[in-house]
Amino acid sequence: MAETCTRKLIVEVSNAKNLMPKDGQGTASAYAIVDFDGQRRRTKTKFRDLNPEWDEKLEFLVHDTESMATEILEINLYNDKKTGKRNTFLGKVKIAGSAFVKSGGETLVYYPLEKRSVFSQIKGELGLKVYYIDEDPPAPPEAEPAATEENKPAEVAKPEEEKKEENIEEKKEEEKKEEPKAAESTEPKKEEEKPSPSPQDENPKKPEESTPQVEVENPPLAQSEKPSKKEKEKAEIVKRSEVTINEIELRSLASDRSRSAYDLVDRIPFLYVRVVKAKRDNNESKSPVYAKLMIGTHSIKTKSQSDKDWDQVFAFDKEGLNSSSLEVSVWAEEKKENEEATQECSLGTVSFDLQEVPKRVPPDSPLAPQWYTLESEKSPGNDVMLAVWIGTQVDEAFQEAWQSDSGGLLPETRAKVYLSPKLWYLRLTVIQTQDLHLGSGSEAKARNPELYVKAQLGAQLFKTGRTSVGSTSSSSANPTWNEDLVFVAAEPFEPFLTVTVEDVTNGQSVGHAKIHVASIERRTDDRTEPKSRWFNLVGDESRPYTGRIHVRVCLEGGYHVLDEAAHVTSDVRAAAKQLAKAPIGLLEVGIRGATNLLPVKTKDGTRGTTDAYVVAKYGPKWVRTRTILDRFNPRWNEQYTWDVYDPCTVLTIGVFDNGRYKLGEAGKQGKDVRVGKIRLRLSTLDTNRVCLNQYSLTVLLPGGAKKMGEIEIAVRFSCSSWLSLIQAYTSPILPRMHYVKPLGPAQQDILRHTAMRLVTTRLTRSEPPLGQEVVQFMLDSDTHMWSMRRSKANWFRVVGCLTRAAALARWIDGIRTWIHPPRQFSCTSCL
Repeated sequence: MAETCTRKLIVEVSNAKNLMPKDGQGTASAYAIVDFDGQRRRTKTKFRDLNPEWDEKLEFLVHDTESMATEILEINLYNDKKTGKRNTFLGKVKIAGSAFVKSGGETLVYYPLEKRSVFSQIKGELGLKVYYIDEDPPAPPEAEPAATEENKPAEVAKPEEEKKEENIEEKKEEEKKEEPKAAESTEPKKEEEKPSPSPQDENPKKPEESTPQVEVENPPLAQSEKPSKKEKEKAEIVKRSEVTINEIELRSLASDRSRSAYDLVDRIPFLYVRVVKAKRDNNESKSPVYAKLMIGTHSIKTKSQSDKDWDQVFAFDKEGLNSSSLEVSVWAEEKKENEEATQECSLGTVSFDLQEVPKRVPPDSPLAPQWYTLESEKSPGNDVMLAVWIGTQVDEAFQEAWQSDSGGLLPETRAKVYLSPKLWYLRLTVIQTQDLHLGSGSEAKARNPELYVKAQLGAQLFKTGRTSVGSTSSSSANPTWNEDLVFVAAEPFEPFLTVTVEDVTNGQSVGHAKIHVASIERRTDDRTEPKSRWFNLVGDESRPYTGRIHVRVCLEGGYHVLDEAAHVTSDVRAAAKQLAKAPIGLLEVGIRGATNLLPVKTKDGTRGTTDAYVVAKYGPKWVRTRTILDRFNPRWNEQYTWDVYDPCTVLTIGVFDNGRYKLGEAGKQGKDVRVGKIRLRLSTLDTNRVCLNQYSLTVLLPGGAKKMGEIEIAVRFSCSSWLSLIQAYTSPILPRMHYVKPLGPAQQDILRHTAMRLVTTRLTRSEPPLGQEVVQFMLDSDTHMWSMRRSKANWFRVVGCLTRAAALARWIDGIRTWIHPPRQFSCTSCL
């Protein structure tokens, strides 16, 4: 069979991402098994790697090129049994044969790993390149004479075969005479079969015609038509099943996220214009050229380019258009020799009727640009290459296009995704110091110094308690603290942790030591204690050695660093990868729009306006929608997804007015103004259902709470396994270390605000930055600050609680003083 194969299927197994740990140590040793058409290939094992890279090319023989579309390519990932007791399933990928492409059109595609059963815990993606190569079979030179020799006996055998066929036909005619009723029922069926030969019947004849045995003329009807009908029915059944399988496979290949993208929001129509380049009749001219687009009151032009290549995309909100025609004109900037000013010269115009513009919806391929002749009386013969179509915000060109409702190409108004830095707790245990050089002996005895240890990581500074140093006992000569100092460290870490021993009496430093943060040991639980280490203390240049300090330092991976309040947290995972859990579901949020927003600033000093955008935070992922300028009822219609690891978490959504996209009077960027904030608790949502609702936006002002408008949000919490969801409800919210070795309330509050400052600093350094006021408002960093409103509210709560106690005291005093005799007699009788 291998000799007749003219096609090879090539499967390039590139790499895998974010695999599920399976060896009990937080890693996996993965290898792939590829099955196709009864053939099996295996890749090498990549030991202890959750993101393995194979880069192996596997070849398979395609035995039947016609039925290749009905075949299924299956790739299974396993954990090597060398690192465990048995091979553990890591996921699988199935690809239909109809999705195979020819060599040259292949691309690296990441397929989500599928489960083998409902209870499988699978995650990750597998990167593959799948294509086929057609090879011409080598023509053997000795085949021609052999074929001529075989033709002769075939020709001799013809009359004998014709006699057999005539005898068979005579027998059939006799049978038809004996059974006329059966003939009447069979002949119409034959007549229906003869005029309708399907293309599937013709294709199998092509390989048969190449062989000398298929030269028999007039084959028997009983042996040729009925089998062809069965083959036709089988082919139709296979084709129908292949269509259904192909649709299912395409959906799985596109992944659930891409399939469900933008199904919670409305599709907004946009007019897209892609201007590529221009071609002048006079090629010798090198003057700068630009294109100008006009739609009613909208007018925008490209950059001036001397090489006439722009390749810019413009997206116009179709609802905001006030014209039914589009005009694209090309202009040249010509500069005279003795004049500094440039003169603009029109090269021509081309017009489009918006009613005739084609529509495009992904996954359609991009519309190819075409050459259009520019109409001009002065300079004919010029062309412009462009493409015009009507699409939606799902279009691939939307993100990089000039947008009419977002101020054009302003980076401060674009939709962005931000990630919080990964945070760790760094625990420094200061044990003791030895051999300290505190000056001359008489001076040290006279002043009886008090020492403390100060540790600094970046902008964080913590100190131990004070301890006195005496000269009589050896224990007091080597001061001991045994205190823990806990810091918040963000990846990438600060280079050094500085530990300093200071003398309180003279306010000078005894010495300091620097600990390289990258070399600090990491631990995931309290079962193992990190090793203690000695570091030499260094003074100034005259004192290279001033003693040594004994410390124990480690990065705590078993904690989750809280950057939000515990009751509204959106992430509860531990910092260490070894403690990572599989997601239990998917959170999809559709930010549809807002209504009745109040103006928060003035435009041109004449009227109020609002340039609103939305920020949503869940876990370490922050999303920011594009800014809709100058609208009180903006429609964003953007959809985002998050992995859910615990249902007892909260999604935070805030609305802000953009004040950073333009400079103020002093030439500095303004600040974003808070419009409102809502929180959605995932445990209150119905799983696998879309929850569409409008929520009021309320902001606290010095004068009290004020309603700023409403926001429309669509939320869907998709749960992949009910068993995992129930298990998440029965387990504690925070990791185990929070209960085994808990942090104090005051210490945890300090660390939370430290983590807030680190997250704020990192996000403000992004481009475009997420403002400090935005991050602080989303994380509630000002909850600990004093305010008159909160003081009044707490005062009235206290008064409400004491009102009942005061009423009871007055009632008892009335009974004691006989103010109401009937009440006194009733109480006395009860006693």
